[in-house]
Amino acid sequence: MNDHDDNQNAAARGHLPIDYLLPELRTALANRPSAVLVAAPGAGKTTRVPLALLDAPWLAGQRILMLEPRRLAARSAARFMAASLGEAVGGTVGYRVRMDTKVGPRTRIEVITEGVLTRMLQQDPSLDGVGLVIFDEFHERHLHGDLGLALCLQAQSLFREELRLLVMSATLEAEPVARLLGGAPLLVSEGRAFPVETVYAPKPTVGRMEDAVVRCTLEAMRAHEGDALVFLPGAGEIRRVERLLRAAQSGGANGRGPGLEAGVAVLPLYGALPPEAQDRAVSAVAGSERKIVLATSIAESSVTVRGVRIVVDCGLSRVPRFSPRTGMARLETVPVSAASADQRRGRAGREAPGVCYRLWTEGEQRQLKPQSDPELLGADLAPLALELAIWGNADPGELAWLSPPPAAAYAQAVELLRELRALDAGGKPTAHGQAMAELGMHPRLAHMVLEAKPLGLGALACELAVLLGDRDLLRSTRSIDIRLRLDALHGRGAGEAADPAAVQRLVAEAREWMRAAGISPSPDGRASGASSAAPPQPDAACGVLLALAYPDRIAQRRGDGRFLLRGGRGAAVQELQPLSAAPYLATAELEDSGSDSRILLAAPLGLDELLAYFADQIQSETEVKWERQAEAVRAKRRLRLGALVLKESQLADADPGLVAEALLGGIAEQGLELLPWSKQARQLRDRMNLMHAHNPEWPDVSDEALIDSIRDWLGPYVGGMRSRNDLSRLSMAAIMESLLTWQERQLLEKEVPTHLTVPSGSRIPLDYGDPAAPVLAVRLQELFGLRQTPRIAGGKLPVTIHMLSPAHRPVQVTQDLASFWEHAYFDVKKDLKGRYPKHYWPDNPLEAPATNRAKPRPQA
Repeated sequence: MNDHDDNQNAAARGHLPIDYLLPELRTALANRPSAVLVAAPGAGKTTRVPLALLDAPWLAGQRILMLEPRRLAARSAARFMAASLGEAVGGTVGYRVRMDTKVGPRTRIEVITEGVLTRMLQQDPSLDGVGLVIFDEFHERHLHGDLGLALCLQAQSLFREELRLLVMSATLEAEPVARLLGGAPLLVSEGRAFPVETVYAPKPTVGRMEDAVVRCTLEAMRAHEGDALVFLPGAGEIRRVERLLRAAQSGGANGRGPGLEAGVAVLPLYGALPPEAQDRAVSAVAGSERKIVLATSIAESSVTVRGVRIVVDCGLSRVPRFSPRTGMARLETVPVSAASADQRRGRAGREAPGVCYRLWTEGEQRQLKPQSDPELLGADLAPLALELAIWGNADPGELAWLSPPPAAAYAQAVELLRELRALDAGGKPTAHGQAMAELGMHPRLAHMVLEAKPLGLGALACELAVLLGDRDLLRSTRSIDIRLRLDALHGRGAGEAADPAAVQRLVAEAREWMRAAGISPSPDGRASGASSAAPPQPDAACGVLLALAYPDRIAQRRGDGRFLLRGGRGAAVQELQPLSAAPYLATAELEDSGSDSRILLAAPLGLDELLAYFADQIQSETEVKWERQAEAVRAKRRLRLGALVLKESQLADADPGLVAEALLGGIAEQGLELLPWSKQARQLRDRMNLMHAHNPEWPDVSDEALIDSIRDWLGPYVGGMRSRNDLSRLSMAAIMESLLTWQERQLLEKEVPTHLTVPSGSRIPLDYGDPAAPVLAVRLQELFGLRQTPRIAGGKLPVTIHMLSPAHRPVQVTQDLASFWEHAYFDVKKDLKGRYPKHYWPDNPLEAPATNRAKPRPQA
């Protein structure tokens, strides 16, 4: 039940706190189109407000829609209001939740879940026949609640000024909501709650949280009367605590103290349970029996569990978190907010005084966040983006939000919808996208089901959809293979490991999806209405369908259980199992942690299936690339699906232009030493560099300049070449010379000659390796009679003379020959004469004849 569930006997005896505020609320809505009502738990707002407004003149016989965040709350509220009118559900009061509707022609109050409102708005934006929309428990800030309010505000603005909106909550920061509703009046009602004692019992630093919860629950059951409500973050923790409590009930507490009484019922309560099991958990037990209800946050505010006097709160909640960086959503366990903790504590004081055990310290309590984060800020926004596109507002900024959708996550959602063909390039919904939205599934699953129908695999797709939308059916297995879950659904193979009640519920849900999608299974398991399109082989069918739902998570094996996802991120199978060696996987569930996401649920996929069913997304590309190790251009043709290379083959007939471009790029990357520089070519470059140093208008042939312009000066000569071996045919001297005009060549020979003629008559080559100091390496005896240092570049630059011994070993370096003859020659002569006594060493080198022999030839 809901906040109506304060106590049926008390309600029958007299007024509830909300009753005193109802006249003021009627007046507010008579005068204004919107209002905000804050009513503490136990005030009775959920069941008294809709009934009190039924005869309002402004309603004029129209319907009231009241949104509840959970199906259990919607059904419970409708039953209670119908009972208070002495009617069955489906009369004046009815409900609509996913796959369960009880309304009739006389229904005036429809209690619906938030997603149902979105569908109603899409079908009729004006909500014709609806006079009031109530958003109950709005503080929970579910995504569809925020979306529904934004759409209703625009509908009110554009189509129905007279449409009333009422936002109700128990722990809401009401002022921002009132401002969003255009300065709506704010009404506050006190609740009626009994005193609740708070006991702080901090979590132990060692051991599991579940053990601490069990110990605390057993102690509380012994110390206090009434039933216990135990808050846990998820179904997994609920199952573990349930096992521990049943063990304590059957065989003592195993060292934890006295066991649990045999007559105490241990009942789980979470969203995925069948309605009958949920109803059993929230109902009062008979006579003197007691119960322990193990619940997620489903019992926090929307539901009252009757008979509860004890609350044990572990202080944790599980919320969805979406990562725009990876495009993946995951459930994250986080500390509850202070508001949630107070809501949980209040469950113990709804019907009588109670006690709340908190497994944290008072210091930690002061550090809790005041309110929980809106789901909109951390959820997968693909469903919201599709709804907005169909609504006509591709830009969420055009709507009024209490918390706008994060831009990065929204952009990623739009990109996914384009990949699923739900949106066109301009962001408009396609016919396929419209059909996806009408199914009411997550866009991924809706796309999978619609694509599966013409393949005759619609029934299988619906079964996969319920498996993917629910908690893991085989929680004890470490296998990631979703086909094992299908076997369990059909009672095959590992079926005995599955909870029979869960199997029965999922089978029923799958049949509902088939009905909604117009699919009826045939005896052989194929769906009727299949087209002539060839379906995949049975072993590959699951992989193909998962890949349709999660095209961004197709993965390619790269060894040792590691895979590459289509988007470029890594993923891994943590434990060795058959699917670790699959060449391709369609992954449905990933844990976004570290550099490689952990694969939790997948199916094998073959290359043939990828090529057949994703042909429109596969790109054929030609890569012509220089390979450094081979020192050659290699041309390859690839079939690529995102980051995945599906096929690769060598190309012998690649585009010559691309080959030349890759060759030039390889030379630029690896360096000009790949080119066959002869001694003549190197000298020519050095001479040209020297001229450029003295005249910037000359061609720059430095490494940097040549690499920057390599396509201009080398491109015309490399046609048909692919490798370094081919490059050896180039004449680099001729290529360098081609960079000069005829006049520049003449000037180069004059100003920067290749050789100098020395007094002995020899032509000695100049070394231009250092353009700032060209070198003339010559034997000393060949310079006799030369008074001044030779100069080049129009006399601007003296050469550096390396004087050599008769054995061509350096003995002196100078740029001032006159000074050498005057000061240093005699010391050098003394040394050389001692080492080379047969050679000619005159006392006056300026008057002596130069020679390239040991002694000058005799004069004739």
